[in-house]
Amino acid sequence: MMEKLLLILVALAPCWAADLSGKLLIFPRESNIDHVKLKTSKTVLNSVTTCFRFMTDMSKSYSILSVATAAHTNAFVLFKPDEENVFRVHVLDGAADFRSVPIAPSTWHSMCTTWDSATGLAQLWLNGESTVKRYVKNGPITGPLSIVLGQDQDTYGGGFDAKQSLVAMLSDFHMWDYVLPAAEIRLNMDGPCFTPGNVFDWRNIQHELAGKVILAKASDVV
Repeated sequence: MMEKLLLILVALAPCWAADLSGKLLIFPRESNIDHVKLKTSKTVLNSVTTCFRFMTDMSKSYSILSVATAAHTNAFVLFKPDEENVFRVHVLDGAADFRSVPIAPSTWHSMCTTWDSATGLAQLWLNGESTVKRYVKNGPITGPLSIVLGQDQDTYGGGFDAKQSLVAMLSDFHMWDYVLPAAEIRLNMDGPCFTPGNVFDWRNIQHELAGKVILAKASDVV
């Protein structure tokens, strides 16, 4: 009986819920292994808002967030292609490119993205400035969700490509299953006084680190 209990504890050990306030994730290298898996019991996303802060010096393509289902490997993906000043949002295997999005290297950026399943419209916010709204795909996103930071899932839960991996520092990740109003997005970008994510809240987020991803105190890094 004791052996079975130990096996269960070992299996559960890599994944935990924690308050990551004042901490950040470091993705230190190009890899097809390094990523962070986020856990949620939700199986339906009627709409999506994500907000986070990040810094990178990469000029090549990379994936920040990848949400996959069994039916759609690109259920919701935030992707930076090689093209300068362009950021791409995938929804249900559709995609839209947002132009004039200057992600300066080695600078902290605040980014939010919204997508409304009823209209299919998505919008990007970078450092408090919003883009135009573009049509991507009508929803909803349904099914058990595989959610990964730092890699693009080409298969459900895997299929990572090192050429699309993230090399960056990332913090304050939140996700909502509705479109956050513009006023709330501005509060998120201005400081800590905002409604935390109801899918993922950086202050209580169940996560699993894989590969060389490092969780560090922000005060020790920047």
